[in-house]
Amino acid sequence: MKEKIRDILEEALPLVNVDSQFLFSELDSLGVATILMALSDKFGIKLDATDATPKNFKNLDNLVALVEEKLKKQ
Repeated sequence: MKEKIRDILEEALPLVNVDSQFLFSELDSLGVATILMALSDKFGIKLDATDATPKNFKNLDNLVALVEEKLKKQ
């Protein structure tokens, strides 16, 4: 799952270091929106602005946890 999400993010945001431990600090609002849309589309889950928290976007592992949590709730 982590590798798949890394690939999605690297394709959507090629200039962002998705392995950063401070991913949220590297993103602007467009980057956050791009990630939300890309993950929503690829996994068929509903992600919105309420999911765009510094905790969820801290690093790749937190994004993976967010996606896995949303998939469980479906």
